Amino acid sequence: MMKLDKLDRRILSVLQKNGNISNLELAEKVGLSPSPCSRRVKQLEDNGIISRYVTLLDPAKLDLKLTAIIQISMDRHTPDRFENFEAELESYPEVMSCSLITGQAADYLVEVLVPDMEHYQEFLLGRLTRIPGVTGVHSSFVLRKIIDRTEIPLTYLG
Repeated sequence: MMKLDKLDRRILSVLQKNGNISNLELAEKVGLSPSPCSRRVKQLEDNGIISRYVTLLDPAKLDLKLTAIIQISMDRHTPDRFENFEAELESYPEVMSCSLITGQAADYLVEVLVPDMEHYQEFLLGRLTRIPGVTGVHSSFVLRKIIDRTEIPLTYLG
């Protein structure tokens, strides 16, 4: 793993807040000249610390107002069963995140974003429950997001 110094951490902090910032602005914010700043960013990218740049959209302004948190149980705990399920889920654009979990009755925790309950019902009954191996589905619905971060904590870095 690449050893990160204070400047690297500052660069990461600024980029997490605004991935669209110009190199000149970034260099000014972190106290570097543009060339060394650009080299550091490139090194962070090459080492996989910066994995990609994205644009975050406001779901409500795009009429995507229903977020469901779904616990899914599988019939068998075999690599093939899990790989097939995960590959199928990967093809569903409504799936915002999927985690294999422990400590629950479920095997997976899935977050889905859809316009409304009608679309959720179609997703659930028309696709999700038809995936081979799915034996149990428990849905909860988000009333309001209290914390919705995209930045990962950097406070644990040296």
